[in-house]
Amino acid sequence: MPLTVGTAGHIDHGKTTLVEALTGKNTDRLPEEQERGISIDLGYAPLALPDGTQLSVVDVPGHERFVRTMVAGATGIDLFLLVIDANEGARPQTHEHLAVLRLLGVERGVVALTKSDLVDEETLELARAEAEELVPGAPVVAVSARTGAGLDELRAALARVAVGRERDDAPTRLYVDRVFTLRGIGTVATGTLWSGSIGEGDELRAGTRTVRVRSVQVHDRAVERAEPGQRVAVALPGIERHELQRGDALVAPDAYPSSYRLDIVLEELAEIPPRVNVHHGTASVLARVVRVGERFAQLRLAEPVVAARGDRVVLRAGTTVGGGRVLDPSPPRHASAERMELVERGEIAATVHEPVRADSLQHLGELTGAEHADGWVFSRAWLDELRAEIESRLALADPLDPGVPPPAEPWAPAIVPLLGLERRGAKLYRPGATAALGAREQAAHELEAALGLEPVKVDDAAIARHLEEQGRLVRVGGGQAIAPAAYEQARAALVAECEAAGRITLARFRDLLGVGRRTAQLLLERFDADGLTRRVGDERVLRRRAR
Repeated sequence: MPLTVGTAGHIDHGKTTLVEALTGKNTDRLPEEQERGISIDLGYAPLALPDGTQLSVVDVPGHERFVRTMVAGATGIDLFLLVIDANEGARPQTHEHLAVLRLLGVERGVVALTKSDLVDEETLELARAEAEELVPGAPVVAVSARTGAGLDELRAALARVAVGRERDDAPTRLYVDRVFTLRGIGTVATGTLWSGSIGEGDELRAGTRTVRVRSVQVHDRAVERAEPGQRVAVALPGIERHELQRGDALVAPDAYPSSYRLDIVLEELAEIPPRVNVHHGTASVLARVVRVGERFAQLRLAEPVVAARGDRVVLRAGTTVGGGRVLDPSPPRHASAERMELVERGEIAATVHEPVRADSLQHLGELTGAEHADGWVFSRAWLDELRAEIESRLALADPLDPGVPPPAEPWAPAIVPLLGLERRGAKLYRPGATAALGAREQAAHELEAALGLEPVKVDDAAIARHLEEQGRLVRVGGGQAIAPAAYEQARAALVAECEAAGRITLARFRDLLGVGRRTAQLLLERFDADGLTRRVGDERVLRRRAR
């Protein structure tokens, strides 16, 4: 399994020289680095071990001004190679680099005591004892890059600790640490592949853009597919060099959230101020720290980052003050200790109450125990609350129309069918529910008794509508109604006259019925609305279908 080893240690303790002695490659590629004799940026080299294991080496700068660069190089590594000058012993950056490694969860590695040819045995033993106390359990090997002494022992020690770690079967994720342009190839981005694989033709997301991989190399050699843990260079046509930078993530489409917030389990090395630089992947982002209880914090970031549950972050404010493990890479703004505790225990379903889109929580893991409906996730308790609330509204509904409007929320089409109610038009009803007069039955009987050919004013529109649906009255406009028998009588008189004369006027209709002009007008308008007649000037004629 491909593994990456990162150097660590104080400036001038011989990290780059040791890497060159091990690999044959000088990782100081910048002219300024070669002129000043110090590492400023990250360097890379392949390292073949005696047992055939292939390592990718990330060489980091040791100067305190470049700790940000060191953190960018240390993220994603599997092993450390801590370099300590045998004469000087551990120095400030030795301790800070080691703290960074621990915060990133890099627990396996080797300590190299460099320049061992320049010290006597007593000094070397003191340095060895200090290193063993500083990094308990790690092999300590005395080496000299100048004479080559101890290099074989160092390679063997690296081989012993280079045991492949389990990697999640996660989608592709690579954090960019270098971007450059090559003639005839275009933009090239490099980084350590954290998860997934990358091959020619793959589509990846870089921020809001989709990019297609033209070719892939691992340590200057073309490969069909790059695997997790390898140092990878990908050629990305169609994107300019200035559109990518260190800290950007190349990820499988729709696989990881991009968020301005991170919920973390906090690990403090010193007092953490309200504002810090958050180092994640190869990015460094200014953030405000919102403490949540004793153990948790929400990081509110000045720029979005692409993270996953379980990732490690380092917090710096002039020096390294702490770090944390990501609980939720895209949390709600309201920071809740109770929710963070549930997420930490893996009880993701317990954090859900009201409906949320399932894909908005996929970054947290399995949602076992939650209710699901067409892409929505919610709790059984919330569904029971919704059912109870709609039942209470149905209990208060008008008996003449015992339905209520459904919720207007986006989740309604998926979840309302689970309630066991009937959808009729724009309302929900209990199964088999029908309209009933209830306490208004007496008023309805009194209204029916008053109906005849002359329209009667009906104050309760719901009663009028219900009685008409039952065939017990006919509404004629203006909030008035007549008896069904009177309606049929008037209809018969109109049809007979029209069939005999071909048409009928308002005055003729009024005289036929022996009613007033207003009553005749209301009846004719109702016949027009029913499709029985149509108006032609001041007369009505039967519509063809009425004939």
